[in-house]
Amino acid sequence: MRMPRRLAMLALAAALLAMALTVSAARLDLDDDDDSGVLDELLAVDEEAERGGLDAGDGGGAEAVRRAQSMVLVLENDNARRAVKDHAELLLLGYAPWCERSAQLMPRFAEAAAALRAMGSSVAFAKLDGERYPKAASAVGVKGFPTVILFVNGTEHVYTGLHTKDAIVTWVRKKTGAPVIRLQSKDSAEEFLKKDQTFVIGLFKNFEGVEYEEFLKAAITDNEVQFVETNDWSVAKILFPGVTSEERFLGLVKSEPEKFEKFGGAFEEKAILKFVELHKFPLITIFTELNSAKVYSSPVKMQVFTFSETYDFEDLESMIEEVAKAFKTKIMFIYVDTAEENLAKPFLTLYGLESDKRPVIVTAFDTTNGAKYLMEGDINAKNLREFCLGLLDGTLRPFQKSEPIPQEKGLVEKVVGRTFDSSVLESPQNVFLEIKLSKKSSIKAMAKLIKERLQISDVETVAAADNVPAADGVKDEL
Repeated sequence: MRMPRRLAMLALAAALLAMALTVSAARLDLDDDDDSGVLDELLAVDEEAERGGLDAGDGGGAEAVRRAQSMVLVLENDNARRAVKDHAELLLLGYAPWCERSAQLMPRFAEAAAALRAMGSSVAFAKLDGERYPKAASAVGVKGFPTVILFVNGTEHVYTGLHTKDAIVTWVRKKTGAPVIRLQSKDSAEEFLKKDQTFVIGLFKNFEGVEYEEFLKAAITDNEVQFVETNDWSVAKILFPGVTSEERFLGLVKSEPEKFEKFGGAFEEKAILKFVELHKFPLITIFTELNSAKVYSSPVKMQVFTFSETYDFEDLESMIEEVAKAFKTKIMFIYVDTAEENLAKPFLTLYGLESDKRPVIVTAFDTTNGAKYLMEGDINAKNLREFCLGLLDGTLRPFQKSEPIPQEKGLVEKVVGRTFDSSVLESPQNVFLEIKLSKKSSIKAMAKLIKERLQISDVETVAAADNVPAADGVKDEL
């Protein structure tokens, strides 16, 4: 499937931008020209292309392309292995021109390259069209698209984090020997805050001792969150206004309403890592393709999803945030924009709600056992809170995909998934139930169903009937 023209041009501009913002060790003999205008030129090229006014012979666009291409290490079949060998630190982007995720990642990769370059990083950057050069891709470990790999003295580290500039920068710095940023002045602290990123702040009076060593271990182990340290209480107070000690303190800072989280555990690596993992997500996580893997792997196993259009969610966001505060670290709250069909539809189909016209739908998952739940009532603070409490204490009735509940009941009642418990299992009367099963269903399978429904502890006697030869003319089926 071909990408839309706009997306294809964005991919081109992003790839060129990555080139423009990167300097490889193989290009150190280039003139030290100011490349700050390349980004503007490339964006102008893209805007012109969208208006349909760009032509292959356009002088300005071609010049921007040439400038960008002159500043990147482009890998192919002949030089891939040599590039890895010749560079002590090399960050490689493996991509394919047709891959939409590659197009989405390329601008972030470029921004990360620019940020690392500004920090004085010695990491070289390269790109490889794995579709065009499969031999080279295989040689350097590119097995899919997009792939980001960092080579440190030939050792391969595959990036699996979020596709954002800050996440890539943090990961590269930690893998290349800079796990912690040290801030020692108020000006540096205020400048750091402009980055608007999630980070851990550690205050240690002398940068020494067992607790400080545990902090450093945690900083090295965690590959996603930036760790910052200072020995100046006034600097720490700029980063975390609620700092409670002048000697030793640790906290997490996020760019959201619930911004500051204080650490109250023992200064041990495992405890610090657990604290960060439990608190790093915002009160409401906006579900995207880029963070889906992190959501699924979150240590918070109870997850409440809200599905709606953006304008409907805006009316509910503050209410959901208030409820979420009461369940921090116990329930993860996630919002899915139903306009993003590729994200929302698989979930709604799981619940049989793909054709549901309700503006807002709230569901829940217990990822420890795969159980799923649907909130049936009005979406308000009281009902949502009760729904969450039921999720935690196990009193919610799991959702069962079902036909619609019959509007009228005749002499023979039709039972559907949503009415099975109330009409059959909880009925005060005796019920004669006709169950339609596959002709392949055996007595053993039926016994298993009964056991699950009635919670019978021992049905071995019943199941054993499956091994008894059937009487003549009687089939082992219902």
